[in-house]
Amino acid sequence: MSTPGPMNARNRILFPTLPRGEVVATFESYPQAQEAVDVLARADFPVDKVSIVGSDLKSVERVTGKLTWGRAALAGAASGAWLGLFFGLLLIIFSPTVSLAFVIAALLIGAGFGMLWGLVSYGVNRRRRDFTSIQQVIATSYSVVVDNELGNRARNLLQGGGAEQPAAPTATAPGWTPPPQAQHPSDPPPAPPAGDERPPAPPA
Repeated sequence: MSTPGPMNARNRILFPTLPRGEVVATFESYPQAQEAVDVLARADFPVDKVSIVGSDLKSVERVTGKLTWGRAALAGAASGAWLGLFFGLLLIIFSPTVSLAFVIAALLIGAGFGMLWGLVSYGVNRRRRDFTSIQQVIATSYSVVVDNELGNRARNLLQGGGAEQPAAPTATAPGWTPPPQAQHPSDPPPAPPAGDERPPAPPA
């Protein structure tokens, strides 16, 4: 018999497996699935037994605009300015004798080199890629999966908006009487109670 050690925990992290359990709800977007898990959490449900599984992953590239010389220069200058400002502030932290003018100079030098690099990169790649875009990996549907023994409870909480509904009284519960049923016009009149028999009234 072996005892699980740190290496076994590491292997579980490096090689994850699909969660096993019962699917209690399926949504079209991740925020909807996240909201369902929040509902379970507010109801003191053991959320460590809950997983969100995305199915049918798709790679989506959203085009944000056309890339021009101006945009390439501006993007390169912005990234270079941030890099120059970082190194300038780093030198001030470790060398208090450095003045603020050095930080401004580092920012300008970084912006200049970044602009130059952006223009060169655009000149080389503009024939192959002349637009800007954002790439995302999204799923077609998201399923909320819980352990098998907690499936009914989770489903009831999601259907009731987070509050567990009390069980309806049954006919065997002591002191319970069935509610009166509405009488249909075509139904015969109810029979008089026992012991209250009266002779019919004489005809007028």
